[in-house]
Amino acid sequence: MGQELRRLRQEKGMTAEEVAEELMVSQSKISRLENGRRSISQRDVRDLCRTYKVEDKALVDSLMQMAKESRQQGWWNAFGDVPYSVYIGFETDAASLRVYEPQVLPGLLQTPEYAEAVISGALPEAPQDQIAQRVQVRLRRQERITDPLTPLRLWAVVDEAAMRRVVGNSKIMSDQLDYLVRMSHEPHVTVQALPFDMGSHPGMSGQFTILEFSDESDTSVVYLEGVTSDLYLEKLSDVQSYSMMYEHLRAQALNADQSRQFITEVAQEHARRHRERGGTAPAD
Repeated sequence: MGQELRRLRQEKGMTAEEVAEELMVSQSKISRLENGRRSISQRDVRDLCRTYKVEDKALVDSLMQMAKESRQQGWWNAFGDVPYSVYIGFETDAASLRVYEPQVLPGLLQTPEYAEAVISGALPEAPQDQIAQRVQVRLRRQERITDPLTPLRLWAVVDEAAMRRVVGNSKIMSDQLDYLVRMSHEPHVTVQALPFDMGSHPGMSGQFTILEFSDESDTSVVYLEGVTSDLYLEKLSDVQSYSMMYEHLRAQALNADQSRQFITEVAQEHARRHRERGGTAPAD
């Protein structure tokens, strides 16, 4: 389908930049649609066919049907309706991620117990089967980190608040932070802690993720998670602004060795609290 859309563009004599400008989208989106690295919605097909003035109704109908079917091909569709499926598609294709997390620990580095506690807390009215489904999706995403051939490069700056907040109970937190330290020893994973005493910093406006791709035609994408909808920024100026913010965050955070020591100390505090409560599992 991407090849057909490229053929239609070329027959019209338009460049990807011209199409992007007319549709008010990024050039990288047009490139991703044409090289099959981004799912194509029926709305995308409609807009592109109008831009290219395609008069063959049978061709348009065929492309619309292909677009409908193409959105069912990602592994995550086996789990039903996943609200952030667009992001998972980007993450699956990404070569590296730069993540800033102020409230929770990075999803790709969560233990199953912590993930379940986070999701349960975020969706207090969700049925248990929906929570279990989301946990399974999160664990499936983590296979990118453990892939022995092409592991995802992950750089995470994590605020102290995410380490101090007791999600589930102190035992879950202790185990989770120990796991975070173990994963930080992987050559493709870097974790930096941002302690409270570092003061104000550029990430105080909230969580964000910068996704980078190995294909030179794919520009980086900034992902901002929302409650009811998410935001994807692909304009070069936006990506550059967030990249600069991230560099400042990395500079203010503890280095990798200091971060491991800091996280270990917080984990020990959670473990000590758990022992003081008699080693009971209920939420502290």
